[in-house]
Amino acid sequence: PNQNKQTHFPPIISPCLPASPIAAPLIMALTLIIGNFNYSSWSLRAWLFLRYFRVPFSTVRVALDQPDTLATLAKFSPTGKVPLLKDGEEYSVWDSLAICEFVNDKFRLEGLPRDLHVRAHCRSVVCEMHSGFAHLRRELPMNCRRTLHDFAIPECAKADIARVQQIWTDCRARHAAEGPWLFGAFTLADAFFAPVVLRFLTYNVPVSEVCRTYMATVMADAHVQEWVAAARAECEVIPHEEK
Repeated sequence: PNQNKQTHFPPIISPCLPASPIAAPLIMALTLIIGNFNYSSWSLRAWLFLRYFRVPFSTVRVALDQPDTLATLAKFSPTGKVPLLKDGEEYSVWDSLAICEFVNDKFRLEGLPRDLHVRAHCRSVVCEMHSGFAHLRRELPMNCRRTLHDFAIPECAKADIARVQQIWTDCRARHAAEGPWLFGAFTLADAFFAPVVLRFLTYNVPVSEVCRTYMATVMADAHVQEWVAAARAECEVIPHEEK
């Protein structure tokens, strides 16, 4: 496959969400505490999983790297990090993977494949994404507002990029007949790789035709468009996240 062809998608046309520093008071049983739409890839993973499966929840957005960020997060999170999910006033779940697994169990969703071995495969790639790809994260931070056409991909990130494409290609080869997502239907894997799709677009990473088609599927999703529109409406800039 030709990996030198660049990836382009039409502009996001969904209406922008209000970009308030802190959302309204906690009014739903589930409340998701997130960081900036533009920068917080871990927040996107949990948020997208809940939105795709139409789980009702309210959102509190905490702008990161601000003078009051740590004090604000201390009101919600024992780790001082996002995302965090509150289930009522008593119970909290932190870490994006734990949040998604909790919601999948609580609402008996189909966020993981039913077949035992396919389910294990899905969990394997999710956990690999959750714990690995350090060079990709550091060198190509998520930034939904930018598109860099002349970005020089650092050598240290190239192996991570190749491995992501290997995962996507293998999943699509196994499950193409079942639907357009990695495992046919949308699963936890798609929520976890969605920020990587946005990274590849921002830094104009050359990808194979199979990967380009999968990226188009992700970008066509209304919830992903909703997130990107909210990112573009934000005003905060975190200098060390800008390349």
